[in-house]
Amino acid sequence: MAKSQSASVTHIEEYLGTPTDLHANDVREVAAGLKRLLADVFALYVKTKNFHWHVSGRHFRDYHLLLDEQATQIFAMTDPIAERARKIGATTLHSIGQIASEKRIADNDAEYVEPQDMLAELRDDNKQLVAYLRELHGVCDAAHDVATASLIENWIDEGERRTWFLFESTRGFGANS
Repeated sequence: MAKSQSASVTHIEEYLGTPTDLHANDVREVAAGLKRLLADVFALYVKTKNFHWHVSGRHFRDYHLLLDEQATQIFAMTDPIAERARKIGATTLHSIGQIASEKRIADNDAEYVEPQDMLAELRDDNKQLVAYLRELHGVCDAAHDVATASLIENWIDEGERRTWFLFESTRGFGANS
């Protein structure tokens, strides 16, 4: 086993365990939630960029720009999420493999997706991300971690806005109109 992989939990806490007044169990629960959230955010970012790169059709310019704007906003969450975990004395994701194993947002590897289907899928994914954020907010409330909860409140608002824009962009198409 490589030296970096063989470090014991004690050594990790010694080297990376930022002091905090939060209870150790609360740190573990909040950090686990942040790790899952970060994986979901990376998955949603890549999916949003995928659709941004591959959108086509009559509303190409509008959809292309909308998805680029949303991807930028989603990516902007990544560093604050990871740094929040470190601030409370925990670690975060280390690899793409961890993202794959932790994420709850489904991939879309299709060669072609209709633009309205792209928007509808992202609408549902953003709505689901908001639900995950609300769930983690509850964990933070129970842990008295107001700083993480405060960040999450802003991300909920951003996610609701993305969901709203995607919903309005899909109005008149399909069952969700």
